Amino acid sequence: MIVRPALEPPKDAPAARTIATVAAPPRRVPQRVHTRLQQRRPVAVRRHAVRKAVRVLLTFVGDFAALATIGVVLSAVADTSLAQADWARTLLSVAAGDTGAGLASGAGLAYGAAFFVGLCAAGAYSRRTSPHPAAGLLKAAVLAASLAFWAPLLAWGASGVLTPYAVAVAATWTAVYAGRRLSDWFIGHAWPGVGGAAPTILVGSEADYRRAVDNAVSASGGDYRMVGYLSLPGRRRHGAVGRVDELADVIDHQRIETVIVCAPLPDDLLATVLDVSLTAGCELLYPARSMKLGGVRPKLVWRHDEAFLELGAPVLKAWQLMVKRLVDIVGSVAGLVFLAPVLALVALAVKLDSPGPVLFVQKRAGLGGRCFRMLKFRTMRDGADHEKPGLAHLNLTGDPRLFKIPNDPRVTRLGAWLRRWSLDELPQLWNVLLGDMSLIGPRPFFESDLADYQDHHFRRLSVKPGVTGLWQVKGRSSVVDFEEVVRLDREYIERWSPLLDLAILLRTVPAVLRRTGAY
Repeated sequence: MIVRPALEPPKDAPAARTIATVAAPPRRVPQRVHTRLQQRRPVAVRRHAVRKAVRVLLTFVGDFAALATIGVVLSAVADTSLAQADWARTLLSVAAGDTGAGLASGAGLAYGAAFFVGLCAAGAYSRRTSPHPAAGLLKAAVLAASLAFWAPLLAWGASGVLTPYAVAVAATWTAVYAGRRLSDWFIGHAWPGVGGAAPTILVGSEADYRRAVDNAVSASGGDYRMVGYLSLPGRRRHGAVGRVDELADVIDHQRIETVIVCAPLPDDLLATVLDVSLTAGCELLYPARSMKLGGVRPKLVWRHDEAFLELGAPVLKAWQLMVKRLVDIVGSVAGLVFLAPVLALVALAVKLDSPGPVLFVQKRAGLGGRCFRMLKFRTMRDGADHEKPGLAHLNLTGDPRLFKIPNDPRVTRLGAWLRRWSLDELPQLWNVLLGDMSLIGPRPFFESDLADYQDHHFRRLSVKPGVTGLWQVKGRSSVVDFEEVVRLDREYIERWSPLLDLAILLRTVPAVLRRTGAY
């Protein structure tokens, strides 16, 4: 559970304190709407990523222009009598660099490198994480000048570099701050325009909260395009485009990409808003004056003078998706090449063991609920899939979404051995190469199971299914509670990192060797 400061509503807003008692339970989102939200998630993620990349690129161009301006100013100073002062000569020598690069073409290679390293190290290219961006840029200017002046400091001492250092910090900060203001103006008024801004919905209609939030996001420049607001359940007001419990339908019809909560919500309703928003790939912002909320990793961000908690913004995972896909391609190709002899031997053994095809092809629900054809080596007699309804009474879990039968009478002798050592899953490396699956992720279930999913179950469809995952390394078929399977899948999604994937891969081998729950 992640605990954050408790919300203190204004004393003159008693309605805010009674929301939790009057709000009706959130209605369940229909499966068809959940499926559409899952299918549009990749589009929303790409748009968030492109929007962030454009902002960073334009900011970088502005910073480069600021660096060039510094070089032009220093070149002008070099042609005046002011350049004869000791501090000016020191400053000009540092700015020109050891290579003697011309000042007019920039501020010298060494100082230019220090300039951008200082900005990156101070977080000047990340979205605002402070209410005082000018102070953050000052830190970047101090760091950039420090990187450039460390060699003169060792050579001439502090007294010889103090004045030129101070001038360098002041000039760098002034140029960068002016460049950032110009970039912000360009982004807000000329780019990306209405078409590129994220369609945004406000959740909650309490005026005391909505006013501050509305002003903060509408003034942030080029990021958001307000579509409207959602009122609380049972309290629909004039001007609202719907109620909070209709969020999924509004996101679906209005193509919403950002959801901003601007009023306190009861825990169950807030959990629904979180599930629906992340299912659709929406950026979700919650005022920092918040309540307890688990299952997410919040990040404090600022939109002008209003603090928000960023709950699982999809743009932050865009680079993760690229890294994961690259690892999947390399891993699946390597696996198919090095395991080719094993694959051939198993295929021959299956063919000789019992009549029927070598591969068992079955439709499963993948990313966003899309169906794909999952491959396995056949471990049952041919046509065994049609016998499943007649064996439902043997299901160990009692849940049709988790169909597990120990000593399944349909399994062949060779199939039981293949399952025990998980060799029947090897053809799924081809699914990974095609992009239908990932090496690590939740196991794919049947599309028919989605009809029985509750809202929080759909979160497991927000990533590609995997050949192995947390469920497999923590007991495989011995985990017989569907809610526990979902919990493990959501834990993986919310904790994802390359190191976690590596840890699961390393734990997969011992899990296979233990053969716990393998049937």
